[in-house]
Amino acid sequence: MRFLIASALALFLTLPAQAQLASPNAAGVSFAHVHLNVADIEVHKKLWVDHFDGVVVVKGPLTTVKLPGMLVVLTERAPTGTSEGSVMDHFGFKVRNVAEVLAAWRAAGLEVQSEFTGAEGFDNAYLIAPDGVKIELQEDVTLPVKAQAYHVHFFTGGHIELMEWYIDMFSAVQRARGTHPNTADVPGINLSFNGSRAERVPTQGRAIDHIGFEVDNLEAFCEMLEARGITFQVPYTEIASIELAIAFFTDPSGVRIELTEGFDKY
Repeated sequence: MRFLIASALALFLTLPAQAQLASPNAAGVSFAHVHLNVADIEVHKKLWVDHFDGVVVVKGPLTTVKLPGMLVVLTERAPTGTSEGSVMDHFGFKVRNVAEVLAAWRAAGLEVQSEFTGAEGFDNAYLIAPDGVKIELQEDVTLPVKAQAYHVHFFTGGHIELMEWYIDMFSAVQRARGTHPNTADVPGINLSFNGSRAERVPTQGRAIDHIGFEVDNLEAFCEMLEARGITFQVPYTEIASIELAIAFFTDPSGVRIELTEGFDKY
């Protein structure tokens, strides 16, 4: 009986519960999603399912792929440029077996940009997905799942000030990530910040169009941000067809941010 209970518990811990968003911090914030512009939505649905064990979730007109720690949201629209060259250069996952992911990626005719030892001393790699979406992998052999959301990476002048802005606005917690000194955590994701001598463009329209945070009591949070001087391009809005409340604004570097309430129910 003990064996059966333990087996059932282990199975439960590796099933959809692990694909949920992280519990929010004291400010009610957790990471929610990365939103991609893609020329062919079916190509990306297959990619995220086949290579990362994602689960497609469709609500009304919104197509998402659910992964442990976050969602990848897809809009079928040819991007104006790759993620490289924009402030949001790439996003990253921990994976249980880098070699296995790379072998399947190459077998599918997809690009592996580079393999290297990452800032934390583990095997890492950069992948280039269709539409120029750059993805970083970091191996973690202890993962109970194939892949798990890990970080989003900003490249911009004034990156220290930008990190401090995210810490202030979202109650992120600063930490060094291995040899990388300028990062901060919100539940579900690490925000990593690098300087850039080259000019970086805003994200809207690019392959990575925006990133998103899930917020408890979103309407009150938006009111608080407005009182602090944030200007919303899309104010707090409830959209029944996708079962979300949303709001949009842009950070000081040009990264578009969506705030949501309801992705934790997807």
